Amino acid sequence: MRDALPRRPIAILGSTGSVGVSTLALIERFPERFQAVALAAGRNVARLAEQVTWHAPEVVSVADERAARELHERVPEFTGRVVAGPDGAREVATCARAEVVISALVGALGLAPTLAAVRAGKHVALANKEVLVVAGELVTEVARAHGVALLPVDSEHNAIFQALQGHNRAEVRRVVLTASGGPFLHHDEAALAGVTVADALRHPTWKMGPKITIDSSTLMNKGLEVIEARWLFDLPPEQIDIVIHPQSIVHSMVEYVDGSVIAQMAIPDMTIPIGYALAHPARLPLDYLPSLDLAAAGTLTFQRPDRRRFPCLDLAYRALRAAGTMPAVLNAANEVAVERFLAEDIAYRDIPAVIAAVMDAHEPVPGADLETLLAADRWARAEAGVRAADGSTRRAATAS
Repeated sequence: MRDALPRRPIAILGSTGSVGVSTLALIERFPERFQAVALAAGRNVARLAEQVTWHAPEVVSVADERAARELHERVPEFTGRVVAGPDGAREVATCARAEVVISALVGALGLAPTLAAVRAGKHVALANKEVLVVAGELVTEVARAHGVALLPVDSEHNAIFQALQGHNRAEVRRVVLTASGGPFLHHDEAALAGVTVADALRHPTWKMGPKITIDSSTLMNKGLEVIEARWLFDLPPEQIDIVIHPQSIVHSMVEYVDGSVIAQMAIPDMTIPIGYALAHPARLPLDYLPSLDLAAAGTLTFQRPDRRRFPCLDLAYRALRAAGTMPAVLNAANEVAVERFLAEDIAYRDIPAVIAAVMDAHEPVPGADLETLLAADRWARAEAGVRAADGSTRRAATAS
């Protein structure tokens, strides 16, 4: 029999994305434990309308007035507030009733509303790694000042978070993030040069959105996670390692000073880390999920990442060590390069080349405030657009 607990009110930034949908599914399964009180989405009004009908939140935000009109047409009986435009996500993040905010907007778009949630004293479950990549120093400083918990939702960081519970943080020797290796783990340089968008979108383990799937294939996703881990767990780059683990059973590990290594293991299902972040410090009885069957899983393998074939890893470590605005520049340049690759404007191997060129052109500003970080983000996007266009032009000239 479950203990009678007050329902925890939840706000979701990115309710129509994969993490948002999974979060709402958990809320629906445990209605006595959670309540969705505020939802922020973009232009997927059809899915949002279904969510609004089911959960009846107090406030909803959408991308623009057109999306707001469509939502009213689809759900005319909805009596809550609908906010359109860039300030809408901020209103959802600071909803008075919300106790926990799920930050699941893709990319740097989630930074301002997540920071607003922290300043409003909300605990934040982070599924958007770019928040800490772009502004880790700033966000963690504000979180400490407001007594706010940052709860990791990414499976790797959630695994480390679990493996740290009940242990002395001063006794941590290192953390080890695991990576599936993506679809190109065994591709050589020649094969990587011919990778298509369709190839890169076929992830062998996880079902994710296109941007994150491309990041996983280049291992930039893991590089961004290194930066995120630095801020979540207050560790220097030297104490954060990466290992390739294609089976995605061990989600990450913590090694302590006596040589003991504690790993968190589970089937590859995002329901588990989302549930842990939602219910923390409790655990949800997810008995409808299959148990981990190690005998059926068979051999678990591990290998070091090939940094020559996957240069995005070293670019991420370089940005972390440069600090200041450099991680924001790395992230923005990567977002643009991935967009241009998905649009088939640049080749797969141009992604790290564009990022490196933008970083080479940037002089990092230390201890940056939000305005400075966002300015660096805008500059890097413009610069990456120019670099991507230059590379595309050169290839076109060579081909002709």
